[in-house]
Amino acid sequence: MVNVKTETPILIIEDEKNIATLVSTYLNRSGFGTILAHDGEAGMDAVRNRRPGLVILDLMLPGMDGWDVCREIRKISDVPILILTAREEEMDRVLGFSLGADDYVVKPFSPRELVERVKAILRRVQSGASQSGHLLHSGDLRLDAEKHKVTLGDRPVSLTPIEFKLLETFMRAPGRVFSRGELLDRIYQHDESVVDRVIDVHIGKLRQKIEADSSRPVYVLTVRGIGYQFAESPGAEDAED
Repeated sequence: MVNVKTETPILIIEDEKNIATLVSTYLNRSGFGTILAHDGEAGMDAVRNRRPGLVILDLMLPGMDGWDVCREIRKISDVPILILTAREEEMDRVLGFSLGADDYVVKPFSPRELVERVKAILRRVQSGASQSGHLLHSGDLRLDAEKHKVTLGDRPVSLTPIEFKLLETFMRAPGRVFSRGELLDRIYQHDESVVDRVIDVHIGKLRQKIEADSSRPVYVLTVRGIGYQFAESPGAEDAED
């Protein structure tokens, strides 16, 4: 079992002070330190200067709203982000994930459930970090970032540089949902003309090389309307269209 306690505090960016205090209280009871910020600008200052281990972010903030805060955080940090908001429309969820959020909780909410979601996110993050810097593994799949090698069982797998980068990105964050746009930013850092659907082509080719049945993948899974994620437990049912 991964120890989900973190020495770095959890940042709560929430303009409703009673909600911020409630969330902070429940997190404190579970052993987490917290930082409170009541607007977007203060939240960004805390991200830059306090380096939190996770951010709980309200969307309806005064001034700089939560969407903009999420975008700005992702420009400078991979810190996990849990969106906490009264906005429950599906498109808001899709947009939140596409901007790089790790989870989405709608108000009114259960504080205990929120704490468990925080723990689940941190388990995923710490599980990926617990693997050595260049050796990653999941099931029979092994990736050596230093030697740029991938094996499936005893069989070597030949990947293009883009396929390798995609797989490494996924394996370093099992369970995290990546939008096509976010994957494009990681793969084509200096080419803004590439359309996001090109990621689907690369994912398809990657699956042909690492999946026993590319039509029923167990490693790289589709999340409808959002993008892709690497299975936390290979073999779980996919969310394919």
